[in-house]
Amino acid sequence: MIKKRKPLKVLVVYSMEGCPWCIKFKELLTKHRVKFKERDINKFKDEYDLFVEATQNDFVPAFMILDVASEKGEFFAPDRDFQDLDEALKIVKEKL
Repeated sequence: MIKKRKPLKVLVVYSMEGCPWCIKFKELLTKHRVKFKERDINKFKDEYDLFVEATQNDFVPAFMILDVASEKGEFFAPDRDFQDLDEALKIVKEKL
């Protein structure tokens, strides 16, 4: 039997219901076959509040790349780390 390897890094996307940029970003990730876990900022408010505190930025879509082994995350926020969705995708592909 072949065992599936667990991913070394996980992409967590923070989004908000009804946000057109969030929808476009998730569609872009899906189109490029990038797996991600979605976190609606209203349902995961405490987690997102920590993200905002760390980045000093509350815009969405935002994302975290979590290193599973070390349990450390790298945070990326719009206008701080990327200016458009293509740039965000480039960061994701480089970091995963």
